Amino acid sequence: MAGNVKVVKEPRGWKDLPLATLPYRLSIEYKTGGWRALRPVIDYKKCVRCLLCWLYCPEMAVHWTGEKVVIDYDFCKGCGICAHECPVKAIAMVPESSEG
Repeated sequence: MAGNVKVVKEPRGWKDLPLATLPYRLSIEYKTGGWRALRPVIDYKKCVRCLLCWLYCPEMAVHWTGEKVVIDYDFCKGCGICAHECPVKAIAMVPESSEG
């Protein structure tokens, strides 16, 4: 049996991965926020518009309108990084089922 074993080289970078493992569509085509358990809610009275939430959001679900920060819940996964990075604690993570 040893003669039938194929040695697989470990991938070294993204270009070495098989094509099937790479996404072929833009992530904006997939609304992935529907499965989160917690969602960020911004208290605009506390927000100082530092944009750290926007900077650290791994899904780019935080948007700056020019006047305030808004969360795009279609893509927010509820990870809480925005709330963790907010220096004035203007973002609270609340259960998805609650109103906010």
